[in-house]
Amino acid sequence: MAINFYIELAYMLGAVGFVWGLRLLSSPDSARKGNLIAGVGMGLAIIAAMAMPIQGAANNYIWIFSGLAIGGVIGTVTSYKVKMTAMPQLVSVFNGFGGACAVLLAIVEGERGLATGLPIAGGQWSITLATLLIGGVTFTGSMLAYLKLDGRLGDNKLLLPRHQLVNQLFLLAAVIWGTMLFFKNETTSMTEVYAFTLLCLVYGASFVVPIGGADMPVVISLLNSFSGISAATAGIIYHNQFMLVGGILVGASGTILTVMMCKAMNRSLFNVLIGGFGGSAAASGGKAGGDQVVKEVSLNDAAILLNYSKSVIFVPGYGLAVAQAQKVCKEIDDLLSENGVDVKYAIHPVAGRMPGHMNVLLAEADVPYPKLLDLDDSNNALAQADVAVIVGANDVVNPAAENDPSSPIYGMPVLQVWNAKHVIVLKRSMNAGYAGIENPLFFHAKNRMLFGDAKNTLSKLVVELKGL
Repeated sequence: MAINFYIELAYMLGAVGFVWGLRLLSSPDSARKGNLIAGVGMGLAIIAAMAMPIQGAANNYIWIFSGLAIGGVIGTVTSYKVKMTAMPQLVSVFNGFGGACAVLLAIVEGERGLATGLPIAGGQWSITLATLLIGGVTFTGSMLAYLKLDGRLGDNKLLLPRHQLVNQLFLLAAVIWGTMLFFKNETTSMTEVYAFTLLCLVYGASFVVPIGGADMPVVISLLNSFSGISAATAGIIYHNQFMLVGGILVGASGTILTVMMCKAMNRSLFNVLIGGFGGSAAASGGKAGGDQVVKEVSLNDAAILLNYSKSVIFVPGYGLAVAQAQKVCKEIDDLLSENGVDVKYAIHPVAGRMPGHMNVLLAEADVPYPKLLDLDDSNNALAQADVAVIVGANDVVNPAAENDPSSPIYGMPVLQVWNAKHVIVLKRSMNAGYAGIENPLFFHAKNRMLFGDAKNTLSKLVVELKGL
C-alpha cells in the first residue's frame, strides 16, 4: 500500500532528525537548533503513527488528539514557568513519565496476548516482562529522585536498616517472579501481572532511597538511560522502529554519560548504587573546623584583586544557579575582559544537580563556549591563575578528595582551586555542601570568604569594579 511507504518514510526521516538533533546537542552553540530538529523528527513520527492503519481496530482520533492537546498544554506551560534551578526536577519527571508510558503499553499488550488463551511468543513475552521491570523502576525511581531534588523528601526519611539488602531482596524477588511468569505464559493471570508490576514499582522507589544528594546527578543520568531502554523495549513489542531507534539513542547516550560521571567521581556505578554516599548530612570530610580561622575579604579588596589580575577563573556551582547569578557573573567577566584580564570558567562534570547544569546556565548568560574548561584543562589553568572565584560550589573544590583518606570523597577528581595564587569563595554561610561534607578549603591560607547571596554579592562587586 502507498500509505505504508509514506509512513515508513516519515519514520525514517524522524529517526534521522533524532540522530541529527542529538549530534547538534553536543555544543551549546547548536543545541537550540538540535532541539528543534529533534522535535520535528518526533512530530513526523507522531503523524506517521496516527496515519498507520490498524487491522481489525478503529482509530479513535478523539482520544488521541485529546491526549496530544492536554500534554501539549502542560508541556508548554511547564517550559515557560520552570526555573533553571528546577531543571533537574523536570528532567526526573520526564524520565518517570517515559517509564510510566512503557509500563502502560506493556500491560495493554500483555492483557491482549493473555486474552487469547494461546501461548505468547517467548521473545515477545520476555520483552513485555522486561518492559514492566525497567519501566516500573524508571517511573517510581524518577519520582522519588524528583522529591529529593525538590526538597520535599529528606535523604534518610524512608531509609530502612540494611536498606541495600532490602533492595537486593526486592530485585531477586522481581527476577524470580518474572521468570515464573515467563514459563507460565498463557496460564498467567492479569492479577499476577499486576502484582509483578507493583513489585517493580516498589523496587524502583526503594532503589533510589539510599542514594544521597551527592550522587543524584549520576542517578538522574542512569534513570534517563532506563527511560530510553524502556522505550526501546516497548518499540520491540509494537514492532515500531522509531521507538526502537529513539529508545536506543536515549539509552546509549544516558549510559555513556553515567559512565563518564562515575569516572569523574572516581567511583564505579556499582559503588554509586549501593554506597548511599551523600545521604547523611553528618558525613565528614577533611579536618575542617575546630580552632581554624576563617578569613574574609571586603568587596573593595576583592574588586581590586580581580581588576589587577592577569588571569581569573570562575568556578560555578549550584549556589550560582539558586541565586540566578549567571548574568551578573557574565557582567563581571565583561568588565574584567575589557581591562585585559583573561577570564575562564572551570566546569566540573558533576557540578550542580544534573549533567551539564552549569554549561546550560552559562550558555543562558551568553558566556562563549570556548571559555568553559573541562576538568583536566581547568586544573592546568588553575595552576597558572591569579585568582580562583568559587561561586556557590562546594564539594567539587574540596581538597579532602586528595589529602584525606578518611573522607567519603577521597580519590574523586576535583578542581584544584588551591593551586591558584588567590582563592575567593562566595557562599551564604559555612554550612556543608549538598553532600553534607565539611570543606577544609574554607580555612586554607590562600582562601578568603565573601559571604552573602551570590547574585547580590556579585552585583555589589560590579559596582566596586566600575568605581575603580
